[in-house]
Amino acid sequence: MKSRWLNVTHRGAFLAFLGLSLLGLGRTWADEADPPGRVARLSDLRGSVSLQPAGVQDWAAATLNRPLTTGDRLWADQDARAELDMGDAALRLGATTGFSFLNLDDHTAQMQLTAGTLLVHVRNIQPNQTYEIDTPNVALSLQQPGDYRVEVNETGDTTVVKVSAGQAQATGGGQSLAIGTQQMVTFAGTATVSYASATLGAPDELDSWSAGRERQRQESASRQYVAEDVPGTADLDTNGRWEATPDYGYVWAPNVVVAGWAPYRFGQWAWIAPWGWTWVDDAPWGYAPFHYGRWITWNSAWCWVPGPRYVRPVYGPALVGWVGGPRGGVAVGIGVSVGWFPLAPREVYVPGYHVSETYVRNVNITNTTIVNNTYITNVYKNNVTNIHYVNATPGAVTAVPQNVFASGQHVARHVIPVSREVLSTGVTSAPPPVVPSRQAVLGAGAGRAVPHPPPAVLSRPVVATTKPPRAPVPFERQVEAIKANGGRPLPRTELARFQPATPVAPVRLISAGGADRGRAQIPATPSRASAAAVGPGASQESGS
Repeated sequence: MKSRWLNVTHRGAFLAFLGLSLLGLGRTWADEADPPGRVARLSDLRGSVSLQPAGVQDWAAATLNRPLTTGDRLWADQDARAELDMGDAALRLGATTGFSFLNLDDHTAQMQLTAGTLLVHVRNIQPNQTYEIDTPNVALSLQQPGDYRVEVNETGDTTVVKVSAGQAQATGGGQSLAIGTQQMVTFAGTATVSYASATLGAPDELDSWSAGRERQRQESASRQYVAEDVPGTADLDTNGRWEATPDYGYVWAPNVVVAGWAPYRFGQWAWIAPWGWTWVDDAPWGYAPFHYGRWITWNSAWCWVPGPRYVRPVYGPALVGWVGGPRGGVAVGIGVSVGWFPLAPREVYVPGYHVSETYVRNVNITNTTIVNNTYITNVYKNNVTNIHYVNATPGAVTAVPQNVFASGQHVARHVIPVSREVLSTGVTSAPPPVVPSRQAVLGAGAGRAVPHPPPAVLSRPVVATTKPPRAPVPFERQVEAIKANGGRPLPRTELARFQPATPVAPVRLISAGGADRGRAQIPATPSRASAAAVGPGASQESGS
């Protein structure tokens, strides 16, 4: 069969041009209603790590590959640790650590640390991006790529900042302090903050683990095939192989040993606002191939086709087409079910959440080669109805009863066969309007007894120089609005109407530079303990 694709040489030149164009644009294209183009992947879990998703009060066991976003909280219990991969940065939590995202979008990564240890490796910072770590004592702005470590003691009255490489600015108690490479500063107090500088000291076991994880990513052979900011690329190295194809360039084939395996079959669906239905895969490598790129069969095996290398990737909750009509299901003989299949190259992903046309274009052209933007728009607006989906076949389609889907249960245990007759009439680009259950929000870890952070850690206020968003909408209020919206996610602007007036966490907002007279810089060679005490300065409670 003659290929309709650009040949590899010309396609590479085109993608290089396209990538440079998009990199120049950054992500300033986002409409107010559009969701972020990045999230944080739970990429490593050791010991007991608990998750409190935004909008619920329950805690569940954290699960590998879960995407995290604004309002999500984590607790790493004794002898536990966790890693979050954002693509352009990695966050690593030590034991007895309370962490949350006050805000995570394309421009801001605002983190709350109320107890424990947080290591942050920033790989690159775009001109319009902010990285901020808010603690009970100081707000820390990360100003350069580098390695940062922040420790908050058990009582929350002391914060230690260590900069192995990079530049940070700490603000608290009316003063702003610059901290450079190979410097360590201890901040004590809240209303009045004192600081003492000292030499950095030798790395400990947590530092060594973090460095090893980062080294694994830097040495990954898969980086040469995948865009730089795609999380989870290093996991592909030992779990599959790269093969050259005439039509798609290099593709990745997983080392699959499970009979009947297909993409988006071994895992579960979770409801994560504002995207709605989000795939969480079981495989240790199961992140990048399910939120970026497309899937094909090559030499009788499933292969993942990554998106263009020269663009900043845009995250998608699940790049699939659907089986079922506008009422949200397909009858397969034993009741209403929901079916889906992996999209192939050049097939348009249609978000089930409210977005702008610009977002639809970008989430597609950063994940596959689609030259004609008009075609993307027509598919999104349902102006094209005779679409042939390559993977809409019985072996590639996965279907489960609707109640299994809505409650976020493991899919592979409940798969139902779908006939060719059903596929000939029931394939659609739009996801089904299925209302989620609370279990789908909590994810696969729901129902287990998990450790919780102490109440003092959970309610401990922090100081911030960036005003965080208001608290997430409680799920109980969301679900009623979702029902009224026909089972579809609410637009971000609509969600804002239901948000509480209070911020996402107890936050005391302070000016970014402290008092003008309070700016200081630690000497390149600090004394054993140079200390200063500063007053509370002007501050206000963050609100709506």
